[in-house]
Amino acid sequence: MYVGMGTADEIPMSALFPQLSAAGVESVRRVARNVGGTQRVAAAKGWDWWPAHGVFAGSQSETWVILILCVVQSSGAGDWLEYQLQVGWTDLGQYEVTASVNVGCWCETDHGTHDVDALRFVAGDEISLPQAFEACAERKTGWVTESRDADFWRAREDLPTR
Repeated sequence: MYVGMGTADEIPMSALFPQLSAAGVESVRRVARNVGGTQRVAAAKGWDWWPAHGVFAGSQSETWVILILCVVQSSGAGDWLEYQLQVGWTDLGQYEVTASVNVGCWCETDHGTHDVDALRFVAGDEISLPQAFEACAERKTGWVTESRDADFWRAREDLPTR
């Protein structure tokens, strides 16, 4: 399956979000530019997208990600934080926008990473996709300015330290 990668200006927003108006597409692109630009690590080619996921294909056993920005930052020797902003589908065919901060797993059983904070919106009557995307982008940017020490985040969630 084709995965696109590139800058916010290279994202085929109309193909990924065919239900959005031209103004909605431009709003999401503007926010994507801004959040990508604030992340030095991701500024060049940080976005990934899946064109085949642009149309809801029915209930899935896992989340179908449409668009994601994942910034990985080192936090000491062999440790890391991940800051993610993604749009995917719910089981009911609604857009779900999620911002999350994850830490590397140091549990006895390796889980890969742990979500230690997240903000999620399901686009619909109460919030539009562009509004949800902007709110999650703002939160993601805020996390990056908070502590970059993975153990700080682990302590908040009572997870094992290195």
